[in-house]
Amino acid sequence: MDTHHHHPENDDQYAGLTVNSGVVQPPSVNPYFRPRRRRMPTVAEIVEGILKGDVTMLSRGVTLIESQAPDHYALAQEVIEKCLPYSGKSRRVGITGVPGAGKSTSIDVFGLHVLEKGGKLAVLAIDPSSERTKGSILGDKTRMEKLSQHPNAFIRPSPSAGSLGGVARKTRESIVLCEAAGFDNIFVETVGVGQSETAVHSMVDFFLLIQLAGTGDELQGIKRGIMEMADGIVINKCDGDNVDAARLAQTQFASALRLFPLPESGWRPEVLTYSGYYELGIKEVWDMIDRYFEFARRTGYFDQKRNQQSRYWMYETINERLREAFYGDPAVEEMLADRERLVLNNQQSSFIAARDVLNFYFSK
Repeated sequence: MDTHHHHPENDDQYAGLTVNSGVVQPPSVNPYFRPRRRRMPTVAEIVEGILKGDVTMLSRGVTLIESQAPDHYALAQEVIEKCLPYSGKSRRVGITGVPGAGKSTSIDVFGLHVLEKGGKLAVLAIDPSSERTKGSILGDKTRMEKLSQHPNAFIRPSPSAGSLGGVARKTRESIVLCEAAGFDNIFVETVGVGQSETAVHSMVDFFLLIQLAGTGDELQGIKRGIMEMADGIVINKCDGDNVDAARLAQTQFASALRLFPLPESGWRPEVLTYSGYYELGIKEVWDMIDRYFEFARRTGYFDQKRNQQSRYWMYETINERLREAFYGDPAVEEMLADRERLVLNNQQSSFIAARDVLNFYFSK
C-alpha cells in the first residue's frame, strides 16, 4: 500500500469510513492558451511531410523559402535540394492578363477543369506591385472561391518581400516543393504589366495570355513583348452581347501573330475565345494546352526549354546573391553615400566613383 497516501480512516477496522481523493485543482493558466511560437520542424520532417503530400508541411517549406532570415535561407536550400529529385514531373502553366481581364475567375474554372481529370493543382503568384507599394494588384486568393475550397488545390499568394528577381526565384523554388508534394499541375499567375512576365516565362512550360475584347484598340493595349511570349492567347467574356466583339478580337490577334516570326518552339500560338464567368469554351482552351504539350514533347523542345530555364536560374541566383552581398555591406553603403555626393556635386565622374567603390569591395 502506498504509505504516502495512507489514511488510517480507510483501514478495515473503521468500516464505513472512507476518504475520497481530492479534486484536481484547475491550473492557474488558461489550459486552452497556446503560446504562438510553434516549434520549427526540422528539415527532415519538412521534407518527409512534403513527400507524403502534407499541405501543412508544404506551406511551412514555402514559408521558409520566402523568409528573409539568413538562417532560414540555408534551411530552405537544404529542403529544396532534398526535394529536387522528386520534382519536375508536372505541367507548369503561366497565366497573365491585364488587370480586369477576369484572371481569377478564369483560373478558378480552368483549375476545376484540370482537377476533374484527377491530379492536384498548385496556384502560385508573382505580383510585381508588391515591391514598390507593398500592396498587391492581385489582391487575395479568396477570389478563387471554388479552388480555394478544393481539397486537391494549393493556393499561395505572391511572396511580398524583395525585388522582383528575388520574388521570382522564390516562386521558382516553391514550384520544386509543390512538385515533390505530388502537385502535377502548377499555375503561375501574374499581372500583365511588364517585367514579371519575363520572370514567369522563365519558369513555365506554357504561357497563356488572357485578353479582353471591346477595350479599344486591342493590339495597342498589350505590349508586343508579352504577345511574343504567349504560347496561346485566349479572349475572355465571349458571352452575351460581347460575342461578336470577342470573335473580331480573335481575328485581329490571329493576324497580328502571323506577322511575328515563328517562335523557337516551332509552335504557332493559337487564339481562342471563352467565357470564364459562364464557363464556356473552357475544355477547348485546355485541349489546346494539351496539344502544345504533346507537340513540345514530340519535338524535344519541352526538355530543351527546361534545361535553358535551369541554366538561367543558376545565373540569376548568382547575380542576386552578389548584388545582395555588395549592397548589404555596411562599409560599401557608407562609401556609396559618400561617392554619390561627390558625383552629384560634379567633383567626380560616375565611372570613377563606381570603379573606386568596386575596387574597395573587391580588395576587402
